[in-house]
Amino acid sequence: MANGSDNKTSKRKLLQKKIWKWTKRIFLWIFIIQLFYIVLLKWVNPPITMTQLVSWVGGHGFKRDYICRTSISPNAKLAVISAEDQLFPDHRGFDWKSIDKARKNNERKNARIRGASTISQQVAKNVFLWQGRSWIRKGLEVYFTFMIELIWGKKRILEMYLNQVEMGEGIFGIEMASQIYFKKSAKNLTQREAALIAACLPNPKRYKINGSYVSQRASHIMRQMNNLLTDPDIRKVIGMAPP
Repeated sequence: MANGSDNKTSKRKLLQKKIWKWTKRIFLWIFIIQLFYIVLLKWVNPPITMTQLVSWVGGHGFKRDYICRTSISPNAKLAVISAEDQLFPDHRGFDWKSIDKARKNNERKNARIRGASTISQQVAKNVFLWQGRSWIRKGLEVYFTFMIELIWGKKRILEMYLNQVEMGEGIFGIEMASQIYFKKSAKNLTQREAALIAACLPNPKRYKINGSYVSQRASHIMRQMNNLLTDPDIRKVIGMAPP
């Protein structure tokens, strides 16, 4: 009886070792593949993202047109920084002060939920992940944010953001938004036009570019754009010469 019990224990241990060995191999290959994909996307645009796929399958549409950073107006780059992440050139992917403020606000009873995602975090979510608020997704978002900050750099992150973010229902990227809203290339967007597009970003399915709220918010964004335009770090990221 003892030998039979010992044999079962040995087999169980051997099976556990095999499972652990294959588990490590699988995770190693997953890591290698996703790392290769991150590095590849430094130069190549993703064929489609989960957010775009869901929009298409869900009947919201899917319109997109990739362009390089040199074909995007500095006004568009400055507008999204002014609207979404004014410390973008200075942080390493996370604005910890804003995150702490958002946490304290969201802990208040009946408080309106406030976000604090940087442009880098939004790119990590939009390119590699899915929409949602689960802890698993947030944890993966932290990882991918760190990786793209390390591998891509600020200019590529901003370029990817402007090509991937939803700027209207089923409208992805600054070029498609510019063509649909203003019948022109993103390279020729004026300050006001860029601010109007950026003003829709908190909720592009809800906020319409010709609405009164978007118009008021665009005016506020334009004031922030004028204030930030003297910042040498901002100018470097958006591709403008020092003042």
